[in-house]
Amino acid sequence: MVWRAIALALALWPGAGVARDSIIGAHYGGDTTAYPHAVLGDGIEYTTLRIEIQTGPESRRIKTFKLPDGQVFEDLAPRLWDVTGDGDPEVVTVITDFQKGGALAIFDMDGFVTRTPHIGTRFRWLAPIGAADMDGDGHVEIGYIDRPHLAKTLRLWRFKNGRLREVASLKGLTNHRIGEAEIPGGVRNCGQGPELITADAGWQNVMATTFDGKSLKTRPLGPFRTNANLNQQLICP
Repeated sequence: MVWRAIALALALWPGAGVARDSIIGAHYGGDTTAYPHAVLGDGIEYTTLRIEIQTGPESRRIKTFKLPDGQVFEDLAPRLWDVTGDGDPEVVTVITDFQKGGALAIFDMDGFVTRTPHIGTRFRWLAPIGAADMDGDGHVEIGYIDRPHLAKTLRLWRFKNGRLREVASLKGLTNHRIGEAEIPGGVRNCGQGPELITADAGWQNVMATTFDGKSLKTRPLGPFRTNANLNQQLICP
C-alpha cells in the first residue's frame, strides 16, 4: 500500500512524466536580394526563420517568424545556443536593418525575445562567436565581433532577465573576411573556463579571449594559417 501511494503521488505530481517542448532545429527561408551587401559571398539574405520544436517522443511542429519589411537575416544559419542556462537551446541570429545595420537577436519557440542595438548605419555587420557563462556567475554571455572588417572589436553581452547588456569589449580581434561563407572560431573550455577563439585583427595569430567578470584578456595560441587551423584550436590539447 505504501509503494502504491508513492506511485500515485508521483503520477499526480505536476509535470510528472511530461517532457517539456524543446527546440531541435532552425533554418532560414524567404530568400531575398533586397539588401545588396553580399558580405557573406553572395547577395542572398533571408526574411523568415523556421524553428522546429519537439513536442513529444514522435511529434514535432514548425513555427515560422517573418521579419518586417526593411530587415533581413544577414547570416549563414541560425545557431542553437543555450542562452538561459536551462539546458535547452534558444535560437541566435543576425538581423540587419537596411538603414541601421546589423544586430544580434535571440528567438525562442514563442518568437522574438531580445536583441542588441543595431550598429547604426547601412552595410555594417557583426559576426557571432559563441555563448557561455564566461565568468561563472550563472548567467550566459554571448560574444560577437563588431564589424569584423572595420572596427574589429569583440563585444560581450550578458543575457539576464530576458535582456542583453554589454559587459565588456576589446579591440584588435576578428573572425571573418569579406566574401567568405564561413565564420571560423567559437567557444572552447579546456578545464580553465570558457575561451572565445578568434583571429587577431591582422590575421597573424589565433587568439583565445577570457572574461573575469570585469574585463576581457586575450593571448595568442599560435600562428593563423587557414580557417581550418583556427577551428582546430577549438579542440582541447
